[in-house]
Amino acid sequence: MGLKKPAPGAHSAWRADTVYFAHLAVTDPSRGEFAFREVAQRGAMGLAGAEPDRLTVWIDDWRVESRGAEHHLRAAKDGIGLDLTLTPLKPPVLHGEGGYSRKSATSEVASHYYSITRLATKGTLTLGERTLEVTGTSWFDREFSTSQLAPEQVGWDWFSLQLSDGVDLMLYVMRLKDGTLDRASSGTLVDREGRARHLDLDDFQIKATGTWSSPHSQATYPSGWQIKLPDAGYTLTLEPTLADQELRPGGRSPIIYWEGQVKVRGTQNQETLSGQGYVELTGYAGSLGGRF
Repeated sequence: MGLKKPAPGAHSAWRADTVYFAHLAVTDPSRGEFAFREVAQRGAMGLAGAEPDRLTVWIDDWRVESRGAEHHLRAAKDGIGLDLTLTPLKPPVLHGEGGYSRKSATSEVASHYYSITRLATKGTLTLGERTLEVTGTSWFDREFSTSQLAPEQVGWDWFSLQLSDGVDLMLYVMRLKDGTLDRASSGTLVDREGRARHLDLDDFQIKATGTWSSPHSQATYPSGWQIKLPDAGYTLTLEPTLADQELRPGGRSPIIYWEGQVKVRGTQNQETLSGQGYVELTGYAGSLGGRF
């Protein structure tokens, strides 16, 4: 029995050239638990999509959108979920040179990148049978890129920190196959009023203080760090609130990575401070060079 060839110019309503995906992770240090969920959907039939003129992105009933000055997040799957409203406490800041963030010193690898480093947050968090009223402070990142990592790059270590003195810090280092750091690695220091200062690689030092080996992927990640910004007077110690915050998405070629909560303590010009943050580690469970 033969197959009928579609008429020229005919297209299925299910046809899509864009795939949307999202991850949701929850760290519960008090119970020593970490859980993550993922969804993916084709950009067809209204199943997933994005508005072209404002921040509205959805996958099924997962949704991120702006509502005037506020942002709203909603997601739920298999026993964990959130419904949050976020109100900016600082203005957006551009990273790199006017928002153009270089990722390689030798290749045309870059992104357009900005952040809102503090947002007052309230809403609900669902964990199994529990629905909790929550408040806190969030960090919003938005990055656009059309390029992969350079072939000589393995992955990156990224840090976002909110400090008790009102200052926020973003740093990333791009790791090379020879064990060195790409000179394009950089960061941004955001003061209490939201004014941003660009940081080159020479402006900061990051030293891992330990390691953690995943029983799931067998990858070994740094675990714990000391960060110094000599000119700004900061010496910071970071510790994960849980060692195992590894995300292991499904699919044929999953990109396994560590992304999780850290607590911060340290000093700024001899004044004691604390803080909270998030760290993302990629390329430890297989190089991302040339494929991400």
